[in-house]
Amino acid sequence: MENIVIIGNGISGTTLARHIRKKSNSKIIIISSEAEFFFSRTALMYVFMGHMKFEHTQPYENDFWKKNNIELIHKSVTEVFPKERALLLSDNSTIRFDKLVIATGSKPNKFDWPGQDLNGVTGLYSKQDLDHLEKWAPTTERAVIIGGGLIGIELAEMLRSRNIEVTFLVRENSFWNGILPEGESQMINRHILEHHIDLRLNTNLTAILSDENGNAKAIVTDKNETIACQIVGLTAGVSPNIDFLKNSGIELGRGVKVNRFLETNIKDIFAIGDCAEQHEGIGLRRPIEAVWYTGRMMGEALAQTLTGNPTQYNPGHWFNSAKFLDIEYQTYGWVWAKPKDYEAQFYWEHQSGKKAIRISFHKETRVFLGINTFGIRMRHEFFDKILTDNQTVDYVIHHLAQANFDPEFFTAHEKEIQEQFITQFAGFQKIRS
Repeated sequence: MENIVIIGNGISGTTLARHIRKKSNSKIIIISSEAEFFFSRTALMYVFMGHMKFEHTQPYENDFWKKNNIELIHKSVTEVFPKERALLLSDNSTIRFDKLVIATGSKPNKFDWPGQDLNGVTGLYSKQDLDHLEKWAPTTERAVIIGGGLIGIELAEMLRSRNIEVTFLVRENSFWNGILPEGESQMINRHILEHHIDLRLNTNLTAILSDENGNAKAIVTDKNETIACQIVGLTAGVSPNIDFLKNSGIELGRGVKVNRFLETNIKDIFAIGDCAEQHEGIGLRRPIEAVWYTGRMMGEALAQTLTGNPTQYNPGHWFNSAKFLDIEYQTYGWVWAKPKDYEAQFYWEHQSGKKAIRISFHKETRVFLGINTFGIRMRHEFFDKILTDNQTVDYVIHHLAQANFDPEFFTAHEKEIQEQFITQFAGFQKIRS
């Protein structure tokens, strides 16, 4: 019987195991040192905020794995030996494999800051990070968060929910402005400040200071300012968790190099999820995508290949969603922070400063390229079809009512958006309303 070993029990590895089991009686082993059972990583913040218990983040009963004949090993892998088809575990035991899948996810970036390994310093990625925050929060008066992205704003919201003061260091001159165009970035800046978060733009961390017991007591910025704190959140992005593979002979870049079938350079060894790096990005996507749904899709595709139906990974049109405190964010297709030469952008922001839409389209052909929405829910299936059909921006503006998820929104704003589009792009095709 073929022995398939999966390193990592996140969304990628778990999806793979489940889908293999539907089609095959192969022996399946999942190895993870983080948590004994799969949990939804995106829900960690809600556990901390008291909206759910940790067990609610586990979509499968604990006996699900035994019932489906999937063996779970709660240890870490320290080395991989491809020629011997063997893994060395943290207790010096070994495991053999016929096929190996690396699904080890990400780890928070560290940039050799003095004090980055002190007690009180954490990312927001693992179950252990949540446990640390729970331990430290009751005695914390102020936290400092480093890095202005999605994880940083989640951590800020979590800490504010416990009435902990938060200082937020963002090295850019506006929040997440490598991804968001200026209008949306400025809107989120204002929203962060309204939530009594001390946002420091154009500010970098230079050191974390220790007390006599090895606990973080303050940070120092590149403006020579010292800020007292008891928790330091490192949320300046993530990197593939692949250090244990450095001597394996498996081809590595920033992540584990894979082709469209998610195969590495070594036969019968594969990689999926955050740790996998395409040789070339698919379409306009980045070679590494640390996104929940792409991890799930990689698991589904590889399960087909490992059960006799070779299937390329095809993630389809780009989309993503997140939440900036009280403002929900969705994006479909491509809307660049700085428009490409061929790209025109239409921007509408509600007078409340809490809702906005930005639509990108091709200047010459008027083909719709993408949309950002803030404070407004749109239908994924609508934009997926629009992008597949290469519909025009005029079609999208005219059919906004079909795109919206919340009818109350468009009773108030649909006409305003359409009229502003006509005004902003005077001389373009008139929109019939």
